[in-house]
This record gives sequence, structure tokens and C-alpha cells, in this order.
Amino acid sequence: MNYRHSFHAGNFADLVKHALVLWLLKDRQARGPVTVLDTHAGAGLYDLSGDAQRSREAEAGVARLMTAEARPPLIEALAAEVAALNPEGGVRFYPGSPVLTARALRAEDSYRGFELNPPVEALLTEALAAWPNATGRAGDGYEEAVRAARGVKAPLVLIDPPFERPDDYVRSAETAAAVVRADPTACVAIWTPLKDLETFDGFIRRLEQAGLSRVLVAEARLRPLNNPMKMNGCAMTVVNAPSGAEAAAAEICGWTVQALGDAGARAEVWRAG
Repeated sequence: MNYRHSFHAGNFADLVKHALVLWLLKDRQARGPVTVLDTHAGAGLYDLSGDAQRSREAEAGVARLMTAEARPPLIEALAAEVAALNPEGGVRFYPGSPVLTARALRAEDSYRGFELNPPVEALLTEALAAWPNATGRAGDGYEEAVRAARGVKAPLVLIDPPFERPDDYVRSAETAAAVVRADPTACVAIWTPLKDLETFDGFIRRLEQAGLSRVLVAEARLRPLNNPMKMNGCAMTVVNAPSGAEAAAAEICGWTVQALGDAGARAEVWRAG
């Protein structure tokens, strides 16, 4: 699966990922200064009139979010961020995790996003120019996040690869384990697509075999997992999940499947291990 960020920007999976990232960041900020490390940052900000218009996934995601009524608080928080980037109305611009995070940083917080693709890294740097404590850097995010985690205290680490390489599931699990070995107080949030249970179960087994604890799995299944050629849902797996994360994930995934899912859609939030 090649999950190119610009092509899928603003889809249902982005809503799940970014609403939970916002909550995790706010929770972390309540405990002190926060360093956010983002392994696959992407361009940072997306113009939905570009690649995303061809996929039309934003129409079934963020566009419906912004017209929905009775949004629960954690979904409303994401909608407010989207609205702030579109002051003239509509939904042309959608924030990736770099811009979303940068907008929420305090003076004592910082963000480091890593990107391997040089043209995309240049876009990332441009998108973050307004925030001096948010930086985009060239590099292999798996390696860079582990290296950076050794030099900061209690980071929030986002692992969100495009799944264009056959080893992305393996490297995601290995990176999460290495980050927690470097700093047992780190919180690691890993986004994965849900196409079939066999692949996802293998990923969870790797986390369990690494001895990771307090692993929360939040699934939003928009359709039954019976067609491995389609992204039928997505999951956010949080290592060292803080208190309250289960309720937050249930609110976010529950709204997503109810508002955007097909018949048979369901949300599942559970503990691994």
C-alpha cells in the first residue's frame, strides 16, 4: 500500500489520527514541556484542490466533518483547527500533523518533523516557517526519532509512514520499542491502515513481543475487513497510553464510524498484551 499523504489528505483516517494527536498533545502539555517527534512529517499543510481532489477522499472526510452537527468535543477541536486555516469558509486547506502540532505549541514546547523526500521536505520547512520552535528536517524518521528520543525528556512520538515499503510495519514496531527503551516515559502513537486482520495482528504481536506496556489500540472500521485491496479502516496504536486515552479514542473513533462509515461500520478500542 502506498499511502501518499497529499493524495489522502483530509480523509477519514486523517480525522481519527489528528483528533487523537491533538488530545495526546494537550494531555502531554498538562504534565510539562513537550517535544514532539514526527517520523514521516510530509508537507505539513495540504491544498485540497491538488492531489486530494483527484482521490476525492477529503469529500468523504473533512468536508463532511465541517458540515456535521452535534460534533463531540474532541472532534470539534479538530474542526476548529481546520476552520482557522480556512477563514473565508469552505475546506481548501487541511493541516497535516506538523502544522496542527505547531499551532498548538507553547514557548516551552518543540516539534521536529523528519522527511526523506527532498521536495516534500522543502514544503515542510516552508509550512513551518512561522513557528520558530517547529522544524522540518531531512532524514530517515525511524532512525532520527530514536536518536532524538535519547536527548529529550518524555517525548510524544508520531509514527505515520506511507506504507510504500514492505518493512514499514516491522520498522514502525521496532522504532516504537527503541524509543521506549531510550526513554521509558515516552508516548508513541502509531498510525496504520486497516486492510486485513492478518497484517494488523502481526504488527500488534511485534509490539507485544518487544515487551511494550500500556498499549492502547483504537480502530475505526468504516467497512468490514473483507477486501484487502481497500483501506477499510485505520488504527491508532498508542504505547504508554496516558490515563483518559481510552475514552478519548472511543469518542473519536465512535463519531467517525457513525458519521462516515458504511453499513457494518464499528469502532473498537482495546488494550493489547
